[in-house]
Amino acid sequence: MAFNMIEAHGLTRDFKGFTAVDSIDLQVGEGEVFGLLGPNGAGKTTTVRMLACLIRPTSGEAYVCGRDVRDPESASEIRRNVGILTETTGFYDELSVYKNLRFYADLYRMDRARARQNIDRFLRLFDLWEVRNSPVAGFSRGMRQKLALTRCLVHEPRVLFLDEPTSGLDPESARTVRESINELREGGRTIFLCTHNLDEAERLCDRIAIINRRIMNLGTPQKLKYSACGRQVIIRLERLNDRITRILAEMSSIKHIESRDNCVVLEVKDPETNNADIINKIVGVGGRIQFVSEKRHSLEDAYIRLVGESAEH
Repeated sequence: MAFNMIEAHGLTRDFKGFTAVDSIDLQVGEGEVFGLLGPNGAGKTTTVRMLACLIRPTSGEAYVCGRDVRDPESASEIRRNVGILTETTGFYDELSVYKNLRFYADLYRMDRARARQNIDRFLRLFDLWEVRNSPVAGFSRGMRQKLALTRCLVHEPRVLFLDEPTSGLDPESARTVRESINELREGGRTIFLCTHNLDEAERLCDRIAIINRRIMNLGTPQKLKYSACGRQVIIRLERLNDRITRILAEMSSIKHIESRDNCVVLEVKDPETNNADIINKIVGVGGRIQFVSEKRHSLEDAYIRLVGESAEH
């Protein structure tokens, strides 16, 4: 069983009577890419700031790398073990790319040789090597984003908090970032990803939590889609008859049946239902199947439905 690099129990943060994050529970395993999705103002940034020891929780508890975020001594150790990519990059514009990175490496008290090795590697990875001696002033948003990613990786953190990591990047650079995230996961790094790019979240994340001050839903991308939109199996037959519709209606795993022409659309109760069980029932009463498919739902479909349901409550 993987060690939980991040744990939160009843984590809450109030700001002058307004509850920005309300009693959330999370467990994120070592080597997991965990996505946090939600509308603007849902509490994503506040959650990250608490977990990264930038602000204290109002109540509840949280642990990062096994250390308590509420304990001042532990907080210092947590900060040394996490990398943070925030919405604002915050560089010293008059300094060169290389001097900016050396400054941050020194803050983490890195060995100079190791720091230089890492800086060189990530500058080459993110195509910033040729501008390493140029001042940051005048850099485009995309270049600043790549530099910010380099900065949060240089000190080899065990946990990465990434807020919109591909925002402002061209397609090639965004692909490089996604590939880097997968490599970091394979290397045992834990990634906590906040994004509005739902396609990216679906491709990268092992599990996703949808937050609107509280955790509204949590699971794998596939389970979230099934939870919000259900699972529908489409079966085209050579000829649909009453025997087939009757045997399908008797199956406890099927929630709803629609039929038109020689096609049936089945909404199943359990996403884990095996299509073979349905097919065997049809074949058992003489049905001849032409093809079987499923209606595909995107994570965007699920997200919009789940966020809409949370707003209604």
